[in-house]
Amino acid sequence: MWLRLPFGDELRAELGSPRRSRRLGSSPRSRVWRVELPEATVVVKQIVDGPDADERYAREVAALRLAARAEIPVVPALLATDPGERVLVLEHLDHRRPASDWIVDYAAALARLHATARPEDVGALPRWQGPNQSDIESFLRLARALEVPVTFGVSGELTDLVNRLDQAAGHALLHGDPCPGNDLHTATGIRFIDFEQASLGSGLMELAYLRIGFPTCWCVTSASEPLLERAEHAYRKEWRTVTGSEAQDGLADACAGWLLRGDALVERARRESTDHLARIPHRDWKWGTATARQRLVHRLGVVGQMTADHTSLSGVSSLSTAMRQRMLARWPALKPVPTKRP
Repeated sequence: MWLRLPFGDELRAELGSPRRSRRLGSSPRSRVWRVELPEATVVVKQIVDGPDADERYAREVAALRLAARAEIPVVPALLATDPGERVLVLEHLDHRRPASDWIVDYAAALARLHATARPEDVGALPRWQGPNQSDIESFLRLARALEVPVTFGVSGELTDLVNRLDQAAGHALLHGDPCPGNDLHTATGIRFIDFEQASLGSGLMELAYLRIGFPTCWCVTSASEPLLERAEHAYRKEWRTVTGSEAQDGLADACAGWLLRGDALVERARRESTDHLARIPHRDWKWGTATARQRLVHRLGVVGQMTADHTSLSGVSSLSTAMRQRMLARWPALKPVPTKRP
């Protein structure tokens, strides 16, 4: 269906009248156009109506303005806005095919993005929300459904984990969905787009994406250990360079937190609707590059290994390893998640 380009009189007075426009692909939550103006080609994004549309628009505008502080650009320039229509006009950037070791530069850019927020920005965006007691209960029910014994103490470990994540220090600017496709690899570096879920919190929650397999994303990838180490080193080095301080420890906690979240097995439109972990024993489903069971097996393996030497999560490590082994035994045709992004 034809849709009117939302480029009103105020935008025309500020930027000029559009000459040509072309609709681009986007999520169902937004509409995006590439537009030729007298002085430049731009991207026009409109947040679609919905119960949280105003909030998503406000988050994106706030995040782009905070991120614009970076000395090395990490986002497209925000050229103009029309709050009444929930429209943003952004710098147009050409995306190039990422290199095979793309996660290294990605991680450094992510650190620069995270570092743009300051302590005084608290309140400019919502605080990051981690897993809760309901997620713990769902995860333990899944273990029992898979006929994996839950040893004494695991529930307490998970409760302590959730509390640590809830109290994790940090005021980093978190993208909210830093996935392949939301990163533009340009001639001048990586820029991030689509900040509708942006928040403030610990940067480790998004650095964990590299190991745990991009949990909110259609595109799951699993990098080799040497590549992961290079990427995590790049993140920490860049954070140190920009902030003058060391990045926090706690990556194992962050990965374990993503394991608990059943909503990270489905696309955003289907989240907060049902217990998705409870569906795993009965059916599998495809989302993007992997199925739900593939995603979960990958995350169980990562957490089992990362927490093996953590006394605070030793029971979680054993349980994760056992659940992974049971899933592979029950569904032997399950393949590892992809090693390369599309």
